[in-house]
Amino acid sequence: MTFSTYTPALYPHLRQQTFTCRQLVPMPFNGLLRIERGAVRTVTWSEQGTPITLGYWGVGDVLGHSLSGVQPYQIECKTHVELSYIPQNLCDRSLDEVFRHIQQTQAFFCIVRSECLRDRLLQLLVWLGQKFGREVAQGLLIDLRLTHQELSEAMGITRITVTRLMCRLEEEGIIDRTRPQYIVLTSQPANRFIGGVNS
Repeated sequence: MTFSTYTPALYPHLRQQTFTCRQLVPMPFNGLLRIERGAVRTVTWSEQGTPITLGYWGVGDVLGHSLSGVQPYQIECKTHVELSYIPQNLCDRSLDEVFRHIQQTQAFFCIVRSECLRDRLLQLLVWLGQKFGREVAQGLLIDLRLTHQELSEAMGITRITVTRLMCRLEEEGIIDRTRPQYIVLTSQPANRFIGGVNS
């Protein structure tokens, strides 16, 4: 079955498609994909073959070549994902989602351009926490498995630097990494940065 047979939840008489964690999503040439469940990461590569993270996306977000213009363009599932296809002739009904995509792309760009590497990492974690977080006893759990390599690809720095910065944030009591591969933003320190990320 091809993507041309799928329709978004906005149009309930047509179906959706599901993908498993770490699976790559085939991208239709025209139209958009809307995330109905789960989270994905969009990625491209430099001329040297270095992965570059373009963003993290969750429920209600739309994706597509027409919103990016970057080649190559790959969608990786970070969780179990359910997607809907929005045909090109119906994309005008998804303007709110398109505007949100633009806003999130610009917010992500501002974060990864932050001069101070410690603050860049912290702002990225707070942004991820706002999108994918859930409250736990220790604070805000980022409900995605994030490796230091993935964070380095999002920030444009080395994995070793990410590891050093993560240790520093943990020592400062800003994050808790008791659960392997999951990050918790402790309540008080993280709250100080939320306004700055959104503004």
